[in-house]
Amino acid sequence: MKMTLPKSLFISLVILALITLPSCNNEFAKIKRSNDYAYKLEMAIKYYDKGDYTRAQILFEELQNVYKGTDKAETVYFYNAYTNFEMGDYLLAGFLFRNYVRTFPTGKRAEECAYMTAYCYYLNSPEYALDQTDTYAAIREFAFFLKQYPKSERIADCNEYVDKLRAKLEMKSYSTCVQYYRLSDYKASIADIAIHNKDYPDNKHKEELIFLTIKAYYELGLLSIDKKKAERMKAATDNYIKFVDTYPKSTYLAEAQTIFDNATKIRAQLEKEAQQKELDRLEAEKKEKKKPK
Repeated sequence: MKMTLPKSLFISLVILALITLPSCNNEFAKIKRSNDYAYKLEMAIKYYDKGDYTRAQILFEELQNVYKGTDKAETVYFYNAYTNFEMGDYLLAGFLFRNYVRTFPTGKRAEECAYMTAYCYYLNSPEYALDQTDTYAAIREFAFFLKQYPKSERIADCNEYVDKLRAKLEMKSYSTCVQYYRLSDYKASIADIAIHNKDYPDNKHKEELIFLTIKAYYELGLLSIDKKKAERMKAATDNYIKFVDTYPKSTYLAEAQTIFDNATKIRAQLEKEAQQKELDRLEAEKKEKKKPK
């Protein structure tokens, strides 16, 4: 049931908000103008702890330059990175976490910041259909972390995230293979399938992709000149034989068998035509030799 505030209470809350908002703004303006940087740092941390990340970020950004090279710099760098993280700016937060690690490689928060650098890239990694630059960056950063901190408590989390990132890259690769086939770019599809199966030897789409290779060679052969057609039909039948040996109960078996039969017939016809052309050539040579000189 929807509850309605009494009118008098609602008005009181609105008045309180109107009074409090300028008060907060005036307080922050005073802090911002202050030259007492220790006080500013104290207030920046208080704002952060209260979840007021916008005001905290403004102060930490200023204080990072003020405290650079001092014993407070490490704290400011750390909070500044986390403030941007909490605001959802993972790209900038990742940069700032990495900056902390580079500036304070032996700092007490270096391990955490190295992990957060990778985690920010992980959060920034888009769905598989989009550009995967941040996905590759995340994998690199996790690899760096695993190498630098092999005994960290975060190892299991890192491995889990890397598995998810690699699964995304695998899906991206698979979808590209299929897309090339659908666009009738059979050469590109065949090449990408070979690369995909090499990069992901245990991938879950392997059966489908080997079958797609058979189809791609067959379709490419139909579009080719006779010399290339024979080669590609042979590639289709060769891949069919490997496919049947590997997946004898495949759901694609009936269609693969039809392609194999058609490709075999085409090869036989091409061989017959090639033999006839050779016989015709030899016969022409004989006739040429019998002509009087």
